[in-house]
Amino acid sequence: MGDTLTFALACPDISAWREGNTGTPGVWRFDSGVAGRHVMISALVHGNELCGAWALKGLLEAGVRPQQGALTLAFCNLDAFDRFDPANPDASRLVEEDLNRQWLVERMTAADTLERRRAGALRPFVEPADWLLDLHSMHEPSAPLLLTGMQARNLALARQMRAPEHIVIDAGHQDGVRMRDFGRFGEGASDADNGTRSLLVECGFHGDPASRTVAQDQCARFLHAAGTLDAAAVQRLLPGWRQSDAPRQWALEVTGPVVAKSSDFRFAAPYTGLEIIERAGSVIGWNDGEPVVTPYDDCVLVMPSTRQARAGVTVVRFARRRPL
Repeated sequence: MGDTLTFALACPDISAWREGNTGTPGVWRFDSGVAGRHVMISALVHGNELCGAWALKGLLEAGVRPQQGALTLAFCNLDAFDRFDPANPDASRLVEEDLNRQWLVERMTAADTLERRRAGALRPFVEPADWLLDLHSMHEPSAPLLLTGMQARNLALARQMRAPEHIVIDAGHQDGVRMRDFGRFGEGASDADNGTRSLLVECGFHGDPASRTVAQDQCARFLHAAGTLDAAAVQRLLPGWRQSDAPRQWALEVTGPVVAKSSDFRFAAPYTGLEIIERAGSVIGWNDGEPVVTPYDDCVLVMPSTRQARAGVTVVRFARRRPL
């Protein structure tokens, strides 16, 4: 993993949008007065993931309002974002702990860290939402990924959106629950449909201006798919946001994570993600000195990174690839 990556994406000025209109800082909610889905788009769950903040700022500046149902836009970890320094971007990922692992009622109720308190403050907006798009970016340069969880309903939405190319089917992380898996979003058998949809998109490297383009594209596709905006409204309000469809889409079925035993984790090569390791038993790294090997042939590496490596943190996930 290189440590000299250039952070070329400028930090957005969201001061005009920081207060929100809900009484909760950073949270905006608009109701059409017409029956329809409650749709939510979230950004800055991690304070150094700027692409989503750019997208939400763009939606607000464009005056986007739902044509039916309700729309919530949330800048999530403002305290972490306030610490952002392009010379040390990893330092502003969080303040005390990862906000995207705190979506357990007991953690939010405990409210004993800044991120748990913030999750509790966001809960009244996340809990009633029907559709959620959570905008993220990655530690390393890599192609965008759309994470669906294990629910077939989310995979169907990913196919309907027709981008990006790589769709990750995964069960989350062992150290806590993500927003996209909270409450109704994580309920039901994998093939059940309770009316919810929740997607997490990794838009590319944190500092790549292209990640902003991906975030905007995903917002335009999601708002159209949800019925929040019709195609004409997307074109009128968000010109140039929707990019070309992926030429094809691949499902990456995660079979398991590699969890660091300590900060002493290193990879055997400078992996950045989506590498296909041809042979089972290939050594891809060392975890506290113990070799880490691929469990099957044609094993795909999903989001490998040691930038946050410490005990209990997932440093890579293994996946099988199939066409959609």
